[in-house]
Amino acid sequence: MEGAQHRRGRRGAGVRPRGWCCSFAGAPQSPDIRPFPSPSVSGVASVASPAGGGRGGGGRKLPPKSPSMSSFHSSPTSSRLAGLGGLIDPRRILSPGRVSPIDLDESVPLPLPLPLPLAPPPLPLPHAEEVVVPVTQLAAAAVAAAPLVTSRVGDAGNEALDLRLFLRGRDGRCVVMELDSGVLCDSSAFFAAMAPCEDDAAGEGGGGKRIEVDGVGNVDAFRAAVELMYEPDPLRWLAAAGVSRSIDVLEVSSSIMFERGVKVCLSYIEAVPWNENEEEKLNNLFARCTFDEAISQDVLARLRPHSWSSSEDLTVHLIQSITSSTNTGARKDMQSLVNGLLSKSSVYQKDLAGLNKESLYHICYACLNSLVDIFVEATETTDHTAQALVIRGSKPLIERICQQTENLSWLFDILINNDVADEFVELWAKQDMLIRIHEKASPMMRYELSRISAAVFIALGKGNVQCRGELRSLLFYRWFGPMLLDFGWLQRCSKGLDVRSLEENLGQALLTLPLKQQQCIFEEWFQCFASRGGECPNLTRAFQVWWRRSFVRSSVEAP
Repeated sequence: MEGAQHRRGRRGAGVRPRGWCCSFAGAPQSPDIRPFPSPSVSGVASVASPAGGGRGGGGRKLPPKSPSMSSFHSSPTSSRLAGLGGLIDPRRILSPGRVSPIDLDESVPLPLPLPLPLAPPPLPLPHAEEVVVPVTQLAAAAVAAAPLVTSRVGDAGNEALDLRLFLRGRDGRCVVMELDSGVLCDSSAFFAAMAPCEDDAAGEGGGGKRIEVDGVGNVDAFRAAVELMYEPDPLRWLAAAGVSRSIDVLEVSSSIMFERGVKVCLSYIEAVPWNENEEEKLNNLFARCTFDEAISQDVLARLRPHSWSSSEDLTVHLIQSITSSTNTGARKDMQSLVNGLLSKSSVYQKDLAGLNKESLYHICYACLNSLVDIFVEATETTDHTAQALVIRGSKPLIERICQQTENLSWLFDILINNDVADEFVELWAKQDMLIRIHEKASPMMRYELSRISAAVFIALGKGNVQCRGELRSLLFYRWFGPMLLDFGWLQRCSKGLDVRSLEENLGQALLTLPLKQQQCIFEEWFQCFASRGGECPNLTRAFQVWWRRSFVRSSVEAP
């Protein structure tokens, strides 16, 4: 206890005060630091030494913390200083790091407290006559705070601005426009009927003429339509505004019978491209409003065709153009485009009634005839090495055969999507000429025919096409043998064909035949599979099903 008092006595009786931490001898002067009042100021208490000894005989007084501001341990220094209102020791402000306590130094005056900022004076409210808007009581407070917009339209120095137009929106906005009543009434029959006469305006006092329009849905569009009456170059003004705003101005111009504005808006809208939102907005406007056909026919021609042609007929025409195309890349791109248009989930097709079946099969017959002609031309050539060369100035035979088989496969997919592909199965099963040509043609050409057969077998196996039993039997009788011969080529040159799907659905389609016919076809497959192995489709699962149905179940039912 005595040692502690002795140490406190030494600190209180020191010859000189301890200096700044980090070797600062004193606080540098700053123009932002103002001195506190002298200790003799009334209301300031002295700070006594804890050991009873003073520092140089003079006491210091520190102002207490402001009770209205809270101090947070994690707050930044600037926030704590701002909370003290500038009443803090300047040495603590300028110290780079508080690593040790800092004693007070009487030689440095403390700054004066910063004055509190004065509150801005309240803005003058507009005249009550100009801000009163007829709204419900729930929105009255919001309307009272709504700004009042005043604009002068026309020459600012022109004394002919003798009318004030008050536009009050449904949202509480209020716009006041100072206008030339002559131009306004000449441009709009609506305002001509509302404008007061000279005697009525003189009787109202010094306010002059005034027109009030309440319940405006789009105040900005209404104001723009009025400004358009005074524009010397309205088309340039609309070009700067854009299509969407021009449609709004068009609607307002129609409602206030501003004929010149309607005409110039329609002229601008017809001359510029639209996006989908603007097109939908324009369609909705024409559904609500009626315009003079003489001035709106150009816009209507872009929105609605005058003669409604069948989309199915146009689609068939596009399909025919694609099948006759000789550019492979362009043909594939157009096929993808038409597939997207014909898709059941497409946004462009609504309530599709179906394509013209006869027209589609007419295209199929044309492609089949072209395919037969190309194979006949190929078989007449005795030099097989020259078959891939250009003959008679046309493209190579292989490329032409490939084009027609791709066309037929694509047409078959379209027929499946429209549930009219059953006749194509019959058409392909009865191609006697192509079956005879297949026996003579080169393997690198004839396997393209088996590609069409593969598409038909896959559709039958998946159940996408339903046809008669005798027609399925005829199809297998004619095209199953060629499929076994060309399966190796289909594996090596698949061109997008799923070989595993072909094997699975070929077996499923085969199991739809009578068991007697299945036995004949499975015997043919078994001999081919035993001799060629991987060059033959793997139908073992379908074979096991047939065996179980034919013998295991029969042996159980025999007793």
